[in-house]
Amino acid sequence: MVNKKNKQNNNNNNNKRNENNKTFFNRLANTMNKAILVESLKKLNPQYLAKNNPVMFTVELGFFVVFSIAIFPHISETFVNQNQIFYIETAIILILTVWFATFSESLSESQAKARVDSLRNLEKEVSTHKVVHGKEVIVTSSNLKPGDEVRVYAGEFIPRDGLVIEGKTFVDESMMTGETNPIFKEKDDHVIGGTRVTTDNIIVEITAEAGKSYLDQMVGMIQNATRPKTQNEIALTILLAGLSIIFITVIGTLLFLGYFMGYKIDIASLVALLVALMPTTIGGLLPAIGVAGITRLGKDNIIAKSGKGIEAAGDCDVLILDKTGTITEGSRSAISFIPMHGYTEEDVGQTAFAASIHDTTHEGKSIVDLAEEKKYLPPLLEQIITAKSIDFSAETRVSGIEFISYKKRINLNKDQEEEFRDIAKTIQDKTRTYDSLSIDAIEKAIDESSKCKVHNMLLQLAYSYKPIKILKGAVDVILEEASNPQTNKAEIKWKAQEISQNGATPIAVSINNEIIGLIVLKDNLKERIREKLEEVHATGITTIMITGDNKLTAEVIAKEANVNQVMSEAKPTDKLTKVIEEQQKGHIIGMVGDGTNDAPALAKADIGLAMNSGTAAAKEAANMVDLDSDPSKILKVVKLGKQLLMTRGAITTFSIANDAAKYFAILPAMFMENNPTIASLNIMQLHNPQTAILSTLIFNAIIIPALIPISLKGIKFKAESLQKIFVKNIVIYGIGGAILPFVGIKMIDVLLSLFV
Repeated sequence: MVNKKNKQNNNNNNNKRNENNKTFFNRLANTMNKAILVESLKKLNPQYLAKNNPVMFTVELGFFVVFSIAIFPHISETFVNQNQIFYIETAIILILTVWFATFSESLSESQAKARVDSLRNLEKEVSTHKVVHGKEVIVTSSNLKPGDEVRVYAGEFIPRDGLVIEGKTFVDESMMTGETNPIFKEKDDHVIGGTRVTTDNIIVEITAEAGKSYLDQMVGMIQNATRPKTQNEIALTILLAGLSIIFITVIGTLLFLGYFMGYKIDIASLVALLVALMPTTIGGLLPAIGVAGITRLGKDNIIAKSGKGIEAAGDCDVLILDKTGTITEGSRSAISFIPMHGYTEEDVGQTAFAASIHDTTHEGKSIVDLAEEKKYLPPLLEQIITAKSIDFSAETRVSGIEFISYKKRINLNKDQEEEFRDIAKTIQDKTRTYDSLSIDAIEKAIDESSKCKVHNMLLQLAYSYKPIKILKGAVDVILEEASNPQTNKAEIKWKAQEISQNGATPIAVSINNEIIGLIVLKDNLKERIREKLEEVHATGITTIMITGDNKLTAEVIAKEANVNQVMSEAKPTDKLTKVIEEQQKGHIIGMVGDGTNDAPALAKADIGLAMNSGTAAAKEAANMVDLDSDPSKILKVVKLGKQLLMTRGAITTFSIANDAAKYFAILPAMFMENNPTIASLNIMQLHNPQTAILSTLIFNAIIIPALIPISLKGIKFKAESLQKIFVKNIVIYGIGGAILPFVGIKMIDVLLSLFV
């Protein structure tokens, strides 16, 4: 009954949320429609078009010429020989052509603005239950500060970013991340302000100051993300500008050439021919395609700081991937202890516990947890806990502790020894707390409970007052430092190789350079990573995995994930070296990173994707930032870049191809009354010159809004070779673009002839 009731409540909450979302989006749509209309009209400014869209600027010039003739039809008897209504109709079609282009650009820009508006809607001030001395007090979210604790009930909004410190729930983050399914949250999980609790209730400790939340970061980065034109877009714009000048020159020459040859050529017909000659479709949709690419990235919570990264992503042919967090889950955990000859699993466990006691990484904590679970607690706890920490570095590839023991022997009578044996047994069972006992007593209890070799070794070192260094790290480094001549290095290498062959990572542990055994760490592959990389490979991209793991482990993981090349035992500087090396071969490089040491490589790479959880240096160096800090999103960036180039190429192909039909419509119309030979080119059998020109211009205009959905959504991406994509592009958008205008212009001409 309880489950049924909870299910019903969840359904009611979902229905209510859907209704609220509909209301919100309806209001947003109404606002956007007005804003888009106003913005598109502003973009009709000739100065704006001259700077940003030379093709549409040329069409607008044609509009002014034809419109002037419509107002003053008797301006010239030689070059003006149609009725006034024809000029008015032509002028209207021309300005609509330009407006359709500015509307498509404004529509695509509005999507990014809508994203900001929807996020700002989540920033509204809400009332919440602040927990003060165990009691709940109603306060507004603006009065909260870091460290405050609030209880959030089902159906309520989380007031600001924080950490769950009590309770379990599902949180609806759909408005933030786009993930439709509620996300399960429990203790120590991060929650985002503005998201909604859907079940139960939780206590959240506020971690973000007002104005510095995840929401604020997203809004700020989206607003600050400029969209300068990419290199290909600039090149295409220059080409279109050059073509505009050439076509204007050709049309101007044709005007006077026809005059001297005795043909009556109407200026409106020449303007129509000019508009038909120019690739107005791609000219009108080019800005929208670029803006839509940035917007689609934004929906995946990736902020493109410039167009360079997206542009490069389309040409990317080498993808450098870090193993941890990109190809694997990134949470490598200890799963077992492997002893060397003469030692036991407990020996390895006690050594691993001591070497990892100050390691705050997930990996280090998992080692301590495994040792505690197996009840492998070392002696000298007080000195181990207070020992000097040896931090891991990319250069040394080891970590651990070192200290000089001050252990003193404690002489106990028979009754005391019996008492400590009991204490030792209880410690192993982990069922009592010993606040009242001294650390010496607890250590003595451990001494009595464990008689493994490492236990005795540590006590001997302690009583001798000799320095003690306990390390864990890369097998080759620990082997190199091994001082015991009896160490069976061949055995260690064989066992390490065996672990690596199973796709796990071996970590060696030692005490004063005597190797005790190996820790086995395992990191699982990310879900569907193999399928994702296969899609990337299908587009001709080579993948390179860089990892600090040993060669054998790296190769096993690379094979499982289907990575082309592996760079193992790598240092952070190797990433930059690899980027430069591949670029010198002429490749376009994409990579991800989050650390300061990744910044040089991110800056050098053609596509640099930084994690939002990373350092400021990394985010500054990269040309993209992933707000969700998911390194595998580099695959989405590459696919979107390919899709962007495919979309631009498809519409350019279509735009150029459909000009062929326009020639057969307008050229015969211009001369059919003066030259029967040219009239024979009227293969579409258009009604008369006026309907032919108007039909062509109408088709030319309406094709722009017809292709807006493709511009905004992009051509559907399918992982195929470049040859297949090229052939498909030619067949669908080339041949299709040449045939469609014949059909469209003829249909419009038939309709117009009904009114003539």
